[in-house]
Amino acid sequence: MSRTLALVESPAQLLNLLEWALGERGGAPDPALCEVAVLLPRDAVTRHQLRVTAELAEAEGLAVGHYDIRRLPVGFARALTALGPRLATADRLVLGDPFSGVIQRLLPLSPARDLVLVDDGTATLELSRALLAGRPLVRWHHRGRASHAAARTGRRLTPGDGRRLEIFSCLSERLRLPPGAEASGNAYTWARDRFGPPQVRPGTDMIGSSLAETGLIGTERYVEEVTSIAHQRNVERYYAHRREDPDKLRLLAEYGELEIVRPELPLELELLRGPVAAELVSLPSSVLRTLPLVLAGTGVEITVCAEATGWLRPRTSARAAAFLDEVTAIRPTTSWDPR
Repeated sequence: MSRTLALVESPAQLLNLLEWALGERGGAPDPALCEVAVLLPRDAVTRHQLRVTAELAEAEGLAVGHYDIRRLPVGFARALTALGPRLATADRLVLGDPFSGVIQRLLPLSPARDLVLVDDGTATLELSRALLAGRPLVRWHHRGRASHAAARTGRRLTPGDGRRLEIFSCLSERLRLPPGAEASGNAYTWARDRFGPPQVRPGTDMIGSSLAETGLIGTERYVEEVTSIAHQRNVERYYAHRREDPDKLRLLAEYGELEIVRPELPLELELLRGPVAAELVSLPSSVLRTLPLVLAGTGVEITVCAEATGWLRPRTSARAAAFLDEVTAIRPTTSWDPR
């Protein structure tokens, strides 16, 4: 029997694993033979979302284990003791984020030559370019030299010598991959069947971003601009990104007169559970690609605030700015300039 081990670190990655294992895609494993290793982050919000999403996976028959791999000083050693045998015996690895330093440290411990990537973040576009160019796998906003692990991971994911690579993504038609790699499409079939369709209510809600927490936009500028949008568009609710700083959210609630919503599940599932506003305003984000698929046929309009790329700090690298421009234009959508 072929054994599959999935390594995921975020609620969205776990959702996309569920889509890969349970959606319409052919050839997916028996859920009972797919073991999921949730590599827990440090922040409490993401840990909570992961645990709630993991309950959905367990209800579908997947075996889920939680590994506090970032808990210092012994977290990595303990997780390695538990994960080592699983990594060594898995025939196939499913990875949520090949740019992750933790994943890059674990990957050499597995001899599996059948690799699947399931993260539908727009970093998938950066991954495909890095693999084609033979570059180390480092994040688009990374500064400084790439690690040896990042270079080694890029080589490991490149098909050849019996290695197989599949990228399961809603961006599959936009990917250019090295010879031998395959792309399969994520249409969020499982999520739509399991949760939708949502009740659609009048009004406008906004989808938050962690661009300030990443350091690309100053917090004061972010609060000022989002507050302006909220007042101009009569935005009622603000769906916070799981990484957003609580102090920043308090300022948005006060000055933007916004109801701050902390989703318990990935936003795609949170909105499918409803009710959802008739219009969603989003900053440049992966949801510009995923939500039109998830909410197709509901009549919900998704508007991108393209002007947000002008809020970037002057020291932002050209690579990061170009990447955000690409994310903004990733799908035909309504574009709104607050000026």
